[in-house]
This record gives sequence, C-alpha cells and structure tokens, in this order.
Amino acid sequence: MAYPLSDAAKEWQERARLFADCELIPHEETAEFNNGELPPAVYERHKQQAQELGFTRMDAPLDQGGLALPLLTQVVVWEQLGRVTNALCWCMSEVHQWMFDACNADQIERYIQPMMHGARRECYAITEAEAGSDNTAIRTTARRVGDDYLIDGEKWFVTSANKADFMFLQAVIPEEDGTSGQHALFFIDMDSAGIEMLDSPLFGHTFSSHHPTYRFNSVRVPAANRIGASGSGMDYTRSWFRRERFMIAARCCGAAARLLDMALDFAKQRVVSGHPISEYQMIQAMLADSLTELWAARLMTYEAAAMQDRGEDIALIHTHCSMAKLYASEMANRVVDRVVQIFGGRGYMRSNAAQRFYRELRVDRIWEGTSEIQRIIIARSLLKRGVEKVIGK
Repeated sequence: MAYPLSDAAKEWQERARLFADCELIPHEETAEFNNGELPPAVYERHKQQAQELGFTRMDAPLDQGGLALPLLTQVVVWEQLGRVTNALCWCMSEVHQWMFDACNADQIERYIQPMMHGARRECYAITEAEAGSDNTAIRTTARRVGDDYLIDGEKWFVTSANKADFMFLQAVIPEEDGTSGQHALFFIDMDSAGIEMLDSPLFGHTFSSHHPTYRFNSVRVPAANRIGASGSGMDYTRSWFRRERFMIAARCCGAAARLLDMALDFAKQRVVSGHPISEYQMIQAMLADSLTELWAARLMTYEAAAMQDRGEDIALIHTHCSMAKLYASEMANRVVDRVVQIFGGRGYMRSNAAQRFYRELRVDRIWEGTSEIQRIIIARSLLKRGVEKVIGK
C-alpha cells in the first residue's frame, strides 16, 4: 500500500525519478573521482533539463510565472532527487514562496526572477563560528550609514558560494545605544568590495559545491537590498529553515529507498556457503528494519507536508517538520550503515553508492538544525501543547 498521492503528484514523482535515474546517477562516479566536478557540457545539460522540467519554480506563485505546487508534491520530487549522490541534483537554483512574500518588486526583478530562470545563482550566509543551529546568536552586524548598510562579521559554511553570484546574508542591526537589535536579511553581490574568503575547507563528501568561510569588512550594501519589513528577518529565516528541513527529510527517504533497493538486489545475488545471503536471518533483519524505518519516515514526512497544504497551525507544522527531519535523517544513517555492512568490503569502495551515501548522509543530522536542536523544538512544543494537540488522540 502506498501513501495516497494525487495523480498530479505521481506524475511529478515519475518525472523526477527519470531525471535522477537516467540523467544524474550515471555521472556519479565521474563526479566522485573528479572532485565532484562533471564536464561543463554535462553540467549545463543537467541545469537546462531541471529548468525545463520545472523544478526551479515549483514553489513560486502563479502570478510570478511559478507553478505553486502543493508542498507534498514538491516533497515527492525532492525524495526522488535524494536518490542521487555527489549533490548532482544541486544543478539548479530553486525559488521559494517566502522570497516573493519578503521581497519587493525591484528585488524580485533583480534577484528572484533571474534565479528562477537560471540567470543568477544564490548562496546563504547565515551560520557563524558561534552561531550554528542557534541563529539567534549571530554577531554579524549591519550598520546604517546614509543610504547604505555596512556589513561586518564572519560567516561559515556558505554552501555553494563558489557557484553563486549573490548571497542571502543574515545580520543584526545594532540599536542606537549599541545593544543588539533586529535581525535582517540582505542581498549581497559576491563581487562587492570588502568580502574576503578566509578558507574553503574540505569535507567528507565529494561535491562540486564548496562551503567557504567569509569575512565581511565594512561591505557596503544599498538599503534597497535589505529584504522585508523591519523586524521580519528572523521570520523569513525560519521559513527558509522549515522548508530546508522538509527537503532534507525527503532526500533522506529517497537515499534510503535507493540503498534498500541496492542491498536487496545484492543480497539475492551474493552467495555464501552455497546460499544467497538473503536467506540468512541476520541479513533479513537488517533489510526488515530498514524497510520499516523508511516507511515510517516517509509517512511522517508526507503527512507533515500535507499539514502545510491543508493550512494547519504553523507552529504545529514547525514541530512536525522537526520530527520529520529528525527521524528521517537518523533513519537514513542507520539504513546506510546496515547496507554498507551487507555489502561487506564492496560497501567500502568509493565506486559503490553505499559508501558515498555513508559519507554524505551524516551531515543531514547537522545542518539546518542538528538532531539535538530538533529534539528541543519537539520537546518544547510537547510541553506547551501536550500529546493530543501535537499528534492527536
């Protein structure tokens, strides 16, 4: 029995599955053994195909040329794209509904529309050395000087900055007396004077998208590049985090599904002591646990997305989103560990997708809010509302 998706959602699911399986997955090993890079012509073809398939504008409103797809439909798309290693599905930029809510017409014309149509590429400068999951601890400042702001501070893990031409940056605007003030978001062009790359560290995965550290030395940004109304910066950041957590959960489900398919095929073919290892109960237990946990994570993720489509209380959606991200990311890590074990030595080879997933899935328990932060969000919601209000009777 499958989750009851609409016919339209199933069509999008199949579209994304074909793109992942036929266009992206065949190039995984090329990326793995070439620092994450693909030949430029291949990368550009993937980018163009993603554009033509509509993946870049799934969440954009209709009056802006978007598709305004239900969140559940978008989740099933990203679940299929999660079947791919080496971040090859990051070949595109994707605009979000909150951007159109936050930005004025000028900003939409200069940044969001070009991003949706593949003419511009973004990155997010939010995390700092002492402000990771707790983004309220941000110390980067934006000081108003005439018609501009001067940005000073340091940002870590600015994912895909090496491919971007502008960034969304979060900063604090100091009050007149020097105390901490409101959080604000800004558009900052990557070629602005005063932006200094301090480091571009290597990570456990092999992605062409890097995660550099930047220093902002009195970077002058026009006031016209401040996003949203006064005091709304954290609201839009929360919207961004909530969406990213949904899609991490979705991609983790997609990764686990592919891993389980791989393990099942291998277990049926691998013969030890005259029998396929699929006949051995310890292998069967690992497969059974993986299937059960995948199904639970998928149901949780789908239903959380459906809650948003139904327009339920945003605070409850935020809680269910954290539950989905927590469970799906930890589920995928357990699944990949079992699958590597089922493959044995073959599972530790970089040519095996299980080994790549083993490295790549680990970060899903960290970024966009660690598992520990998700537990705090869930527990606080439970303490405030009780069991029935959070998950029903």
